[in-house]
Amino acid sequence: MDRNFQLALPLVLKHEGGFVNHSADPGGATNKAVTLATFRAYVKPNGTVDDLTAITDAQVATVYYRHYWSAVNAQALPSGIDYAVFDFAVNSGPARAAKYLQAVLGVAQDGRVGPQTIAAAEKANARDVIDALCDERLAFLKRIKNKGKLMWEAFGKGWSRRVEDVRTAAQLMVGHPADVKEVVREVSVPVDKPVVPVTVEQEVKQKTGLWSWITGLFSSGALGLGWLAGMDWQAIVAIGGVVLVFLAVIFLMRRQIIAGVKEIREGLA
Repeated sequence: MDRNFQLALPLVLKHEGGFVNHSADPGGATNKAVTLATFRAYVKPNGTVDDLTAITDAQVATVYYRHYWSAVNAQALPSGIDYAVFDFAVNSGPARAAKYLQAVLGVAQDGRVGPQTIAAAEKANARDVIDALCDERLAFLKRIKNKGKLMWEAFGKGWSRRVEDVRTAAQLMVGHPADVKEVVREVSVPVDKPVVPVTVEQEVKQKTGLWSWITGLFSSGALGLGWLAGMDWQAIVAIGGVVLVFLAVIFLMRRQIIAGVKEIREGLA
């Protein structure tokens, strides 16, 4: 349930802490589970490690909502299951969290929480799903290796405590969406409505504005066929010539447009 995001976010952040750049962690520099690449994708395209270190609560909320909560369609899942999957996604990636949920529910494991997964979650016993998901998550964490060495040796104690905390809080949420006061008393994080960073939108509009104008022209009907009714054939031929020239210009500029979009995607990666 979407209103559970404000309840779940502080619980997740409680386990993330601040800036970390552990040599045994393949994710590299992170702050509250936000990597530099993710920070650049959702907050600041050219962000630095220093920018990541100074990340604000509002920026964190934007990243978590768009990159994790929405990615696993948590807003459509039953209360309790939504938080358990959300925390799993933050810790181990949205696709993996979705696949493990799907395995527990007995549906196709495609890594996308769609209608089939949601329907199965709604029919299942939420408490059983939460327990099974947490058990499978622990089993997965115990198998993770980095450079041939089990990461459980370095992080196992903290991971185990985190999963058990998730299990307890998620169970308390079942049947009580956004009403469980006792599990949120430790942390309070204001959560504004997540938005796409202005700098990102401006860059996209600047480099793809021409294409948007062209497609808008077609969709508006300005180049439709209905307005040809009543014209003589000479006028239609003349207009057809203009349209062909126009389309030729679009074709010639296609490469430039594609290059611009590619540049944006690479900058956000």
